[in-house]
This record gives sequence, C-alpha cells and structure tokens, in this order.
Amino acid sequence: MKFPLPLLFAALISCVSGCNKLPAITAEQSADIRIAFMPDIHFHDVYGHFNDAAFSGLSTSTAAGEQQAAIRSMRAQLQSTRLFNENYFALLAALDDIVKKKIRYVALPGDFSDDGQPLHVRGLKTILDKYHREHGIEFFAAPGNHDPTRPVSHPAGKPDYLGAEGKEQPIFSLQHPLCQQTSSVDNNRHAVICSDDVQELGYQPIVDLLGQYGFYPQKKYRYFETPFSDYNTENYDYPTAVEQAQFEKRQYDICYQGAGGKYKKQDYSDCYQVADTSYLVEPISGLWLLAIDANVYQPKKNSNGNVLDADNFSGSSDAGYNKVITHKTHLLEWIADVVQRAQAQHKTLIAFSHFPMQEYYNGAANDIAQLLGDDKFQLSRNPSTSTSKALADTGLKIHVAGHMHINDSGVYRGENGKVLFNIQAPSLAAYVPAYKVLSVKPDQKVDVETIVLHEVPRFNELFPHYLAEWNYLHSIQAPDIWNKEILQAKNYHQFTEWHLRELARLRFLPQEWPADIRALLIALNGEQMMVLSQLDTDMNFDQISTLIENKEFENNNQDKTLADAWQRATEKAESVVRDQGLLLEDFQLWNGQDLSMDFYRLWNADQLALRDIDPQRIKHYEILARQLLPIDNEGSGLVRGPRSDYHQKLGQLLSILLQFSRGAPSDHFRLDLDAGTIEAL
Repeated sequence: MKFPLPLLFAALISCVSGCNKLPAITAEQSADIRIAFMPDIHFHDVYGHFNDAAFSGLSTSTAAGEQQAAIRSMRAQLQSTRLFNENYFALLAALDDIVKKKIRYVALPGDFSDDGQPLHVRGLKTILDKYHREHGIEFFAAPGNHDPTRPVSHPAGKPDYLGAEGKEQPIFSLQHPLCQQTSSVDNNRHAVICSDDVQELGYQPIVDLLGQYGFYPQKKYRYFETPFSDYNTENYDYPTAVEQAQFEKRQYDICYQGAGGKYKKQDYSDCYQVADTSYLVEPISGLWLLAIDANVYQPKKNSNGNVLDADNFSGSSDAGYNKVITHKTHLLEWIADVVQRAQAQHKTLIAFSHFPMQEYYNGAANDIAQLLGDDKFQLSRNPSTSTSKALADTGLKIHVAGHMHINDSGVYRGENGKVLFNIQAPSLAAYVPAYKVLSVKPDQKVDVETIVLHEVPRFNELFPHYLAEWNYLHSIQAPDIWNKEILQAKNYHQFTEWHLRELARLRFLPQEWPADIRALLIALNGEQMMVLSQLDTDMNFDQISTLIENKEFENNNQDKTLADAWQRATEKAESVVRDQGLLLEDFQLWNGQDLSMDFYRLWNADQLALRDIDPQRIKHYEILARQLLPIDNEGSGLVRGPRSDYHQKLGQLLSILLQFSRGAPSDHFRLDLDAGTIEAL
C-alpha cells in the first residue's frame, strides 16, 4: 500500500476537522494494517434480559454466580447450519484473541445477529461497546439476510427456546398469530410466551442501534460516503457526511422485475423504496473498507401497492449477488466509481459483504447438481459466472464474504484480464469455528490468515440444560433424538465437529441425498466399497442395494456366480491397493458414514479440514475415486462408459469430496492485487 503521508502525520492532519481523541498507532500497525473479518456470528444473547420480563430463563451456574439463560434447545441447533447458543462464548473468545493480537479493526460481514431480534441486537451492542470502550476496537458492520430478515420490522418468534424440565418453550411477539389466538395444546412443549423482544427488526431500528459501527460517519474517520453521497475526498467534511448519511436519504427503488428509478422499464410493477446501508470508510490513512449491503428483498408479484409491509417482500437468503445485478444496479456503478478513485489515490480497497461474489464449490457445482439435484446443497445461492464477471468488471479485486459458513478462496479470472478474489470467511457458530485476519502490506499485497478457535472458555456452561433436554426426549422416545455424546466434547472445535456430524445425520443425509447412495453409505465400509469398484456386473443399483442389505454379497450359497464374482473383485481390489503400497484390510478402518462426515468437513472447512482427517483416508479416497471414475489414457477426461449406476454415483461423490480439498489456498496465503496472484504461505 502506498501511503500519501506517514501514518502518524496523516492521523494528526486528519484530526484538524475534529477528533474525539487521537487513536494510538503502534509500530506494528505502522508496518501492516490488520483487519479481522467475522461474518455469521448469529449472536444470541444467552444471558439477555427480556424488557417485559416475559421469560425469566433457566437458572445457570457461572463463574459470576447464578444467571438466567434464555437459550434455544439442542434439538433446534442440531437441525440448523448454525449454533444458536455457544456462539455467545465464541464471540467473546474471538474478541479476546483479537485484543491479544492488538488488532484494531473488525469487520462484521452480515448475520451479526440471529434474525435481528431486539433481545439479541441489544446484547451484541453491549459487547461491541465494551470492547470499543476498553480496547479501542473499531467495528464495521454490513447487514446480512438475518439482520434484518425483511426491510421492515414484523412479528416473529421461535418455537424452540428451552424451558423447564427439558421441554421446548415457544416464544413469539405480541402481534404474531400464536399470540393473537388460542393455539392448540402441545404436550411436548410449554405454553406460548409472548414478548416483542423476539420480533424481527427491520433496517432502521437495527441501524439506529448499531449506527456507530460503520453505518454512520464518525469524526475519527478520515473519510466516509454512501452510494447516495454527492461529495468526494477533495471536498469532504464531517457535517456534510452526517447530513447525507441520514437513513431516509439512503433509499433506492426496487421493483418485482428489477431495479427501479432510472433503471426502471415500462412494464415493471410492484415497486418500493427500500433502504441500502452500503458505505465506504477510511478508518486509517491509506485503507478503504467498502461495506456492501447486498441484501435484495425482492417485492412479491401483485403485492399491496406501495405499502412497506414485510409480507410484501421475499427473503434475501437465496438472492445474493445474482439479484444485486438485476435489482440493485446502482451498486455496480458505485463500486466501479469507488475502485477508480481508490486506484487514483493509491488506496488499498477491501470490500466486504454478506454474500459470495464467486462460486464456492471449487468447480464441483455441476457434479453436485448431477448427483444431488439442482435444488440441493444450497446451489440456489451460487453466484453465476455472469454475475462474477459483472462484479470483476467493476475493477474490484478483493472481497470478503460470509453467508455460507464455509472456509474457501475463490478466484475469478476474466478474459479481459480482470481478477477478483472472493474470500469466504468461516463462522464462529459452525465447523470449523474461525475468523480471517487480513494484513495490508506495501505495494498492494494482502496476507490472509485463518484463526481457528480450538479452545473457548465456558463453551460447556449450558450442558446441564441440554442433559435435561436429552433426558426428556429419551423419556418420550422422541424419534429424532440427538446423540448425547456431543456433551462429552472436550473443546469448542470438537463441539462444532459434533454439531456437523449430527446435522449431517439428522438433516442433510435424510433430506438431500438420494436414497440409493445413502443406503450404500450406511451399509458399507471402505473395503467393501473398494471391492465393489472392481465388481464386473450389469446389476442395477437397486439389486446391489438389496444384496447389501441382506448381507448376501459376501457369502451367497444360493448364487455361486455372484459369490465367485465377489471373490474375483476382492482379488482385483487387493492387487490395486497393493500396487499403491497399501493393504485392503486397512480400508475397513472407515465406513460410509465416515466418508459422509469427511465430505461435509471438507465442504465446510476446505483445507482446514485436512487437520481433522487421517491422511491415509484421503489416499484411500483418491484410489477409490480413480477406480470408480477412471481417467482415460489420453487425459481428455473421465470415462463415462457402461459402468453400473453405483459406480457412477459413488465415483461422483468421491470426486466432489476431493475437489473440495484441492481449491485455491484458503488457510494462510498472500494476494498480490496488482499481479492477480495467490500464493500459499
């Protein structure tokens, strides 16, 4: 990064227009500026107080004495891609780690709250205020689809808070239908509690509560603008920035079919004015942080005119940048303008938002669609190639995203030479729990490091409540009861692994995977899969599945032909693995359920997952994949010849798993923004 002035001198000059106090600049920070990125906190204030005292919570023993915990059930969080409760402790641990590392800037790329509930937004503000006041940390937030869930506030709630005796406790806001009428009795849950502390807030109340954390200009900022500002760095002054950043002046037109305003076409209908809370900030000389509000709440067809009602909008979860291109077109023009000015003024520009700008499947999206279906595995959230191209064409070079709760690095390279790096930062509320640190270096180079939270103090503080819940579920013989071994987790990293394991067992495998491939994974170990890869038979998948279920494939007295075929396949498999210096019997050490867990480990954590997977097992997967989907001798691609259905599906599954582990560097790496290169460190 090229600094127009030495950092300290620049800081002094910038304060002529007014600073509350001169920020301390350490020698370390004068060499490298470091920014921590923590998306998808999904903060839930487990010790928050309901303002109306509607729910007192569960009495909990803590180091500070007895406290009342308002928490979600373990059943609920093991059916969700995010933890609801333990991320409270993970956030505190991450912020303490940031303090130790003397990092001053923290970006929150969306879903900093869990559905924008007043109870939790207030609690988050209390924590941010504390670390800002006591340690001088500057926070910069950008909204995600969970904060807010719609442009305006609306009734909401959850059916699965945890109440007394291990039963779930529904809590909903006063205007919610469950609080407006007598509901049916559910003997397995407590009666509904009603409180507006669990409504879901819209843009304005969230921004008003957290406005000092990026959403509104501050005197100490060197520069601040929004997409609607009409000034620039040459004529910038703080009072003008404050006046133009008012919430009511940060609105744009959006219609059902696409962007409104000057982009509106004649046949567009169902149009509204909605907030856009994007901003550009220069917190320290030479660094520009571009916070993009990429939420697109598309108006519904034939909605109620111009009434700004939450029911008139679709959620933003699957929209992402595919909809930004069509429905928030003004943002692309603004981003391109910011990029040009950053280059002219020798600023290092780092953009962040909630949604990814680049495909995050390491090139496996088509294989996933073929194996699992177009509507599975969150494929609907994947940015299209044309979307990535449009974003790269703005000139933007680096973007940090969240939303997917995964660790990944994506690189888009356009035919015109434009390169866009999309860094997927993990969530503190999922496996693998981590955050990213970007170190801005001279000459447009940025180092990226992934900090994994292995140990989190107090992560097991709520376990006694979960044990009561498990005992209750066991007493009523609940069909989807979770595995209480999760309560034996020795650290937070292990706890999130258990969360992922149970999530795969209870939700992903039953809901997303084809029944035939799921049956194989449940029935087979690695040795049997290896033998199957050598089995030369024209039997279809259903027939093979039946044989597996009946255990007739190893010793079938009624069908000697099949038994002989299995023996020949075993001998071939032994030969194949022996040529690789391995033993077939070692493949018995893992089974299909281990494979499925590794699949999700690698999907979530990318290269970080390799620390939690036996390297020999990865070698086994590679050998098995080559046998199921062999490469032709000419090297032109995979052979799709007359192989059996189970060969094809198992081979695709393993191919996807291996692709997840072979993407661009995603742990510790260096970006050269001018050269467009990425290098592992």
